[in-house]
Amino acid sequence: MTITVTPVDATLGAVITDVNLADLADDTWAEIYSAFLTYGILVFPGQNLDEVSQGAFARRFGNTEQLSPEQKGETSVFTNRKQDGSLAKPDEYAYKIMKGNEGWHTDSTYMPLASKAAMLYALVVPPEGGETEFADMRAAWDALDPQTQARLENLSAHHAIYYSQARAGFSHETDHLYGFHDKGAPLRPIIKTHPETGRKSIYTGRHAHNIPDMSESESKALLDQLMDDACKPPRVYKHEWTPGDPVVWDNRCLMHRACPFDTSYPRALRASRISGEPETEFAPTTADPRADGYRPTTSNKSPLVT
Repeated sequence: MTITVTPVDATLGAVITDVNLADLADDTWAEIYSAFLTYGILVFPGQNLDEVSQGAFARRFGNTEQLSPEQKGETSVFTNRKQDGSLAKPDEYAYKIMKGNEGWHTDSTYMPLASKAAMLYALVVPPEGGETEFADMRAAWDALDPQTQARLENLSAHHAIYYSQARAGFSHETDHLYGFHDKGAPLRPIIKTHPETGRKSIYTGRHAHNIPDMSESESKALLDQLMDDACKPPRVYKHEWTPGDPVVWDNRCLMHRACPFDTSYPRALRASRISGEPETEFAPTTADPRADGYRPTTSNKSPLVT
């Protein structure tokens, strides 16, 4: 079987049809992965995957991360609906994380081992809003003038979800839930070379802060302006969720954000996140005063919070 690849009207993204993700032959997988590297984000309409099938497809990309203590297998549900059926309130953890994710970001850059890819599968969507936008950081790099490119290639930034959530107006304690760890803030280059395609891209997002040898205000201004300029058409694709449609994207060259919606309605997306290869996605950490009990990470042996 040969898949049908239909690019969207942007510098990134394609819709994949004529495929059954629950019964995937190796040659078909090779076609999908080639499209993944080319387009950065793939949409698969009408797949209706269960947890097992989604997990099996996620494992094609690499090792999956454990995103919550309750996670079983390769999936976890991102939702504002609590176990008792009620909806999270503004002072509750699920609400704070949901609202924080409305800022442009790349998954897991605040962990010593950053994410390679991520997958979301819509379960419940609100009547309007709640889309997810994706931005092509490869095309954003290509659009920069040579002088700016040369400057950025010599810069790095720290990454922490404590920082990004505080900027969104939320405070969190170190509790060993995913991201709120005591391993320190990874220091990552602002420009990333994709380990498979060789293309360069901007690699910052809402978690990035405090560029070394730069004042806090200068660092914030540079990073904010860089993101404002990067995440504009034709480099942006907005995905309107339909239950039954999985979407997978490359965290090594894209950024994304959730769009606001009326939180009196439930929204639930089943997630799988794929760990990056330590050779290219691991970063050393430095002290983070927001995290109690900081200990430096000197190896890639235990990068995840459990």
